[in-house]
Amino acid sequence: MAQSKACSPTCRSFKCAKNSAFFRRDTVWCRWTEEMCNVANCTYSMCIKRRLLPRGICGETVKRKTVEKDLEDEFFGESVKLKGKALRKLGDKDFY
Repeated sequence: MAQSKACSPTCRSFKCAKNSAFFRRDTVWCRWTEEMCNVANCTYSMCIKRRLLPRGICGETVKRKTVEKDLEDEFFGESVKLKGKALRKLGDKDFY
């Protein structure tokens, strides 16, 4: 299984909500905290594609887990008994 990657401030989809991130030499610096930008601990970091997960994990690198369900059991589980107006309108039938 592939591991998920942490989001970095050099990503094209990364955006600082305070507009305080800027490039200083080869790193991204935060004017707000006066230190290197840390996506995992910053409350103002966000992704333009809305893929930023908690703890600074990039959502585009995470694989989804799908579970197959048998839909026939859900649809044909129990019959519905009607009473009152609904019974008079539709007749004496069981609906599945």
